[in-house]
Amino acid sequence: MSALDVATKVVKTLTSRDLSLSTAESLTGGLLGAAVTEVPGASKVYLGGIVAYDTRMKPRLLEVDPDDIAAHSVVSPEIATDMASGVQGRTGSDWAIGVTGVAGPDPQEGHDPGEVWVCVLGPQIASLPRFNVTHRYQFEGDRSAIREATVQAALELLMQGISPGDA
Repeated sequence: MSALDVATKVVKTLTSRDLSLSTAESLTGGLLGAAVTEVPGASKVYLGGIVAYDTRMKPRLLEVDPDDIAAHSVVSPEIATDMASGVQGRTGSDWAIGVTGVAGPDPQEGHDPGEVWVCVLGPQIASLPRFNVTHRYQFEGDRSAIREATVQAALELLMQGISPGDA
């Protein structure tokens, strides 16, 4: 299944449940938001995204704690979670995705190309545990392949949250 196929399922599922989505991107540089908005009707569910490509932009745009960056590096589960939380807080979306990692060709802060962290946060609903999943991926290929694989993985992880039986 292509990223567009998964994005179509995401938009359809969110629309049918009257839920919204926002994205926080680093290595994908806006590709995740572009994949979602490729789907007709995405405007009913997609509130927007923040591309915080440079490390300095994560605290400024997403309220990522600089101490977290210093302690864990930007390629970490903590920063993916902080990014998702930051965009969810800024947009008020029900669901949020945060992606960070290394597209290559060179390593970053001791992390090899292809190392990617994706966090999906769900809504806070009284008396229910909040969906909060962060997953590490190790993708192979060139920059383009790693970025495309990240988009697909992020959308698939989101589908596991919004519709566990359909993922």
